[in-house]
Amino acid sequence: MESTAWIDFKALSRVRRTERENVLKVGIDIGGTKIAGGVVDSEGTIVEQLRVDTPTDTAALAQAVVDMARYFRGAHDVAAVGVAAAGFIDRDRATVIHAPNIAWHNEPLKATLEEGIGLPVTIENDANAAGWAEFRFGAGRGVEHMVMLTMGTGVGGAIVLDGELFRGGHGVAAELGHIRFIRDGILCGCGQRGCLEQYASGRALQREAGEIADGGGIGAALAAHRAEHGKISGPAVSRLVLAGDPGAAEALRRVATALGEACGGFQAVLDPELFVIGGGVAQLGDALLEPMRVAYEKSLPGYGDRPIATFKIAKLVNDAGLIGAADLAGTEA
Repeated sequence: MESTAWIDFKALSRVRRTERENVLKVGIDIGGTKIAGGVVDSEGTIVEQLRVDTPTDTAALAQAVVDMARYFRGAHDVAAVGVAAAGFIDRDRATVIHAPNIAWHNEPLKATLEEGIGLPVTIENDANAAGWAEFRFGAGRGVEHMVMLTMGTGVGGAIVLDGELFRGGHGVAAELGHIRFIRDGILCGCGQRGCLEQYASGRALQREAGEIADGGGIGAALAAHRAEHGKISGPAVSRLVLAGDPGAAEALRRVATALGEACGGFQAVLDPELFVIGGGVAQLGDALLEPMRVAYEKSLPGYGDRPIATFKIAKLVNDAGLIGAADLAGTEA
């Protein structure tokens, strides 16, 4: 009797995806201050790119996205449009259930944009889009199980399992920044207390730097900067870290430790091969990753007897959202 050959159809589909025709798509990333858009090919290369200010009015914002997409459609033969936005996106990638910085509540954004653009539109959470871009074209190439964490104003998350973006039963999974990290801790913008992003974000880095400045001693340089400039900005802390200032280094260690401890928990649940760290704080590279790894290992169940994940800094930086949105466009069916 002939043996039966088992075929991994999921793996085969991924091979076919990477060998597909070089189709152009539009990716648009809606940020708090800027809308970034571009035409992206199937290898993740940006062919043309634009940035415009983000309107405060929701109708004007949607029209700005339509206008940008229509411009790209007029200049290139594009097949679909992907739009990345912060917030909860439903499982059909059509409706913005809730957005933290835009007055969208159960907003049928896909239908609105498709009517104005005349092409298929896919709506995606911005962190998911960025994580997918890193998985396909950036730091995550070659792995099948990846978690991305972005350290900006908050902490964004994206999860890739078995080579597929994990969205959950309602489409709103991977809000890793809103894991309850400290019981009855700092009030978060989501309405809960003690969320991870209150301890492991760029904003948390500024808060820690301020507390160290107030304590004197190793915080002297931070205090001097605040006295001169009126506040301690995230970029200022980063510059002081790179200059070897002990106060800034301690602020970074606290934030990196919080994120590393959380990654130990994520490892226990998701068992990724790789953690990719993005966002503005990630520009500090190994100065961030080293204390993260230490805290991760101390927090990992069964450390010493189990495989551990690799940590990498994101490669695509500010372009990840639009690249990921474009690559995901037209794939929600």
